[in-house]
Amino acid sequence: MEISRAEAGFAVLAQETRLRLVRLLASRGASGMAAGELAAALKVAPSTLSFHLAALEQAELVRSTRQGRHIIYAVRFAGLRALLSFLTETCCGGRTELCGDLARLLPDDIEDAIMKPALNVLFICTRNSARSIMAEAILEKIGRGKFNAYSAGSAPAAAPMPEVLDRLRAMGHDVSRLRSKSWCEFAGPDAPRMDFVLTLCDPSEGETCPDLRDRPVTATWPFPDPAKFSGTAVERIALLNQLYGMIRRRLEAFTSLPFGTLERIGLKARLDELGDSSRYAV
Repeated sequence: MEISRAEAGFAVLAQETRLRLVRLLASRGASGMAAGELAAALKVAPSTLSFHLAALEQAELVRSTRQGRHIIYAVRFAGLRALLSFLTETCCGGRTELCGDLARLLPDDIEDAIMKPALNVLFICTRNSARSIMAEAILEKIGRGKFNAYSAGSAPAAAPMPEVLDRLRAMGHDVSRLRSKSWCEFAGPDAPRMDFVLTLCDPSEGETCPDLRDRPVTATWPFPDPAKFSGTAVERIALLNQLYGMIRRRLEAFTSLPFGTLERIGLKARLDELGDSSRYAV
């Protein structure tokens, strides 16, 4: 790498918002993130975000791909590797192995690979205050880079249950972006297109969930409603922990499905199998 190009690359990164952008995009790997998601996550105005993304693209540190109505941005790991290689190529008289060869810490070059979009999964329950909130947080953590998790309710509460947020924090989840919201947010033309919609309501309790038509693959995974848990504080915590374990095991099985080889009918059948509570009971 020429020193002028290296200088330009480091100059572009010498700004807080761009550093945060690169770090966030790096966490998503090849799947990347849509511009709207980036703006919301970083709390940056869309016009400001566009300016910084353009600078990073010009420096060959970020690339963009159009997917439907959305533009997806992803880190160009080859560009980051080139910058790190420039720093270490003269290390220890050319013996880069003595100082760690920092560039080798980055993922293999993916510039020629097809940037596969992450699968969007929407979890729905009546109030979007407990079960679907838990599922969103769990999938966001265990499916990072392969799945985008969302949640909503047909009659959303004002906010998630404090007990649920406390349990998620205790399990190491980031709860800063979790909120109760209506499923209507995902019905508009500009909403992210859902690949899967999983309703977590319990039919035996007479709960109802909205129908988002036939576009996504849908399934019902009934779980007990934490709002109806009774007993002492210790007993309620134990029940929440059990519910967390039930949802997590179901989602671990979900993320292990061979999505690349199953047709829509096959996926629907597998999701229905996962909805059998007897398979994943505590």
